[in-house]
Amino acid sequence: MLTRDLGPYPFRRGGQGTVYKGMLADGRIVAIKKAKIVDESQLEVFINEVVILAQVNHRNVVQLLGCCLETEVPLLVSEFVPKGTLYDYIQDDTGELPFSLNMRLQIAAEVAGAVSYLHSETPIPIYHRDIKTTNVLLDEKYRVKVSDFGTSRLVSVDQTHLTTLVKGTFGYFDPEYFQSSQFTEKSDVYSFGVVLLELFTREKPISLTRFGEHRNLATHFMFAMEEGRVMCIFDPVVVHEDSKGVVLEIANLAMRCLNSNGKHRPTMKEVAMELEGMRMSQVPATIQTSYGHTNHNEDLPVFTGDESTPTTVSFKDSINE
Repeated sequence: MLTRDLGPYPFRRGGQGTVYKGMLADGRIVAIKKAKIVDESQLEVFINEVVILAQVNHRNVVQLLGCCLETEVPLLVSEFVPKGTLYDYIQDDTGELPFSLNMRLQIAAEVAGAVSYLHSETPIPIYHRDIKTTNVLLDEKYRVKVSDFGTSRLVSVDQTHLTTLVKGTFGYFDPEYFQSSQFTEKSDVYSFGVVLLELFTREKPISLTRFGEHRNLATHFMFAMEEGRVMCIFDPVVVHEDSKGVVLEIANLAMRCLNSNGKHRPTMKEVAMELEGMRMSQVPATIQTSYGHTNHNEDLPVFTGDESTPTTVSFKDSINE
């Protein structure tokens, strides 16, 4: 059962609904996703997310705890991730991003590891199809939790791609997918390449402060690489850490992820291994976990029990099998 309100405002809104903070009868704080409206397409998205997450058990993927069916619209109940989205931290213009080079490498490696797991270690391969910084959550220790699987798809082992209507977010689109509507595992790799650039440049994937083709971060980055001025677009915080060699490694990895020909992009497993290798090469060995950043610690309000008192159907056993 869900408790009454703990606050008046939704945690965050997305294209598929609104996420609230809630509490279960045993006192656990949870996140509750509520669809915007009741229609067949929204119901399909929610059912799809349940099907996907019920098969996933990874420390860097948000855990589904259950779903509520006895409501006007379906609800998904998942673990509460308190620090909000990676996008919020990157685009917070009130001060420096409080993450060292090593911490950014850890975040990038954890995102890559989660997507690699989806591609190659689940019972049936999963294409996320909407990898972006707003779908990367951070917990109280700034560990990654990849979220939002409403547009994700299971892929049979004999499939090499999905042919679907183009869905996703501008700035993260694989150009091949945009042209052909064929989504492959390398399309997730392209989207991750954009996330990698955001994390290390603090630039937006699509920016109105840049002009022409440069509005697209991936294109802006490629031009900078060709012209030998790529260091100019990286966040000075990481460039000034006497780490230009590592930053160039990151730039080269991003360039490979963003290759216009998907066949020439690395796999997510290769990406994760490279990033972990970079991270392990850095000093200090002890990773800092507190950064003095307090702008994103607001509590999420709870989905109110006044609207309904639905039963939570637990998927915990099937998740842990």
